[in-house]
Amino acid sequence: MRKRFGRISGIALATAAVLAVAACSSSDSDKTTETSAAGAPESITVYNAQHESLTKEWADAFTKETGIKVEMRQGSDTELGNQLVAEGDKSPADVFLTENSPAMTLVENAGLFTDVKADTIAQVPSEYRPSSGKWTGIAARSTVFAYNKDMLTEDQLPKSLLDLQNPEWKDRWAASPSGADFQAIVSALLELKGEDATKAWLAGMKDNVRTYKGNGTVMKAVNAGEIPGGVIYHYYWFGDQAKTGENSKNVTLHYFKNEDPGAFVSVSGGGVLKSSSKQDAAQQFLKFVTGKSGQEVLQNGTSFEYTVGSDVPANAKLVPLADLQAPKIDPAKLNSPQVTQLMTEAGLL
Repeated sequence: MRKRFGRISGIALATAAVLAVAACSSSDSDKTTETSAAGAPESITVYNAQHESLTKEWADAFTKETGIKVEMRQGSDTELGNQLVAEGDKSPADVFLTENSPAMTLVENAGLFTDVKADTIAQVPSEYRPSSGKWTGIAARSTVFAYNKDMLTEDQLPKSLLDLQNPEWKDRWAASPSGADFQAIVSALLELKGEDATKAWLAGMKDNVRTYKGNGTVMKAVNAGEIPGGVIYHYYWFGDQAKTGENSKNVTLHYFKNEDPGAFVSVSGGGVLKSSSKQDAAQQFLKFVTGKSGQEVLQNGTSFEYTVGSDVPANAKLVPLADLQAPKIDPAKLNSPQVTQLMTEAGLL
């Protein structure tokens, strides 16, 4: 009973928060419905769950090329995905960008996306976009096991993500289960191995894992020798190495490969809202992000995420996407509500 009360309270608080944000958004949206004297939209509104600095670079370059301004509203994948569902066809958003696929699927399943234009779809290979065509991949990130090279040797590393449920890994690995990044990885596990195997893995994880808030915090703990290893995305390490290396100097990365669930490549998504009154400008923005100029922002920038479109190669410092041997998963099939339920039942959320 206590658990049920807690869940209801959580839902009530989340709903109140969404409505509060939606109320604020409503007044702001009036500003973005203004049009120029020529009738062309002066700006579009992007609900942005991607890295703020990355989308700002995309937005600035897009405005320079087209004259169309971009207003960004920042939030997490889950926060903005739920907000869009709550707002429905009253949303002021024209475009939604995420870090991971499950929030895109959430909005798609609510029937809120329009089709992505064919010339944009054509810029992104099929493995980096959903089969539905309701949104597209804009970038990607690889799952890795980050480990302290003074605490683990290569022959001691897990061969599979599934190994981390075994007793020998008790209190020897870390994760940030409350984050959308980690929940996307569990979504992939669910799609690849099914519900029973996922439940068993989550039960083993509950016994073994040490939890932190945020992938960067996990990496810092590994670097400091608090724990031998952790499951994160690759770019945290590359980003820190490109700066001072202060939080990763004792850390190296293990790629699971062999189409293991731990080799999951998470697709960051972009979609146009069906309710947008600025369809042409919104579609132009998505085409720009997945086009050569937008993908070169990724290639040359500091986010160290993978390019996925227009044949633009990834940053040369990264392991090439083709060498990651990632499992083949339709991003449209990742089930975030079921993952949240399973992780809650396992006591991880």
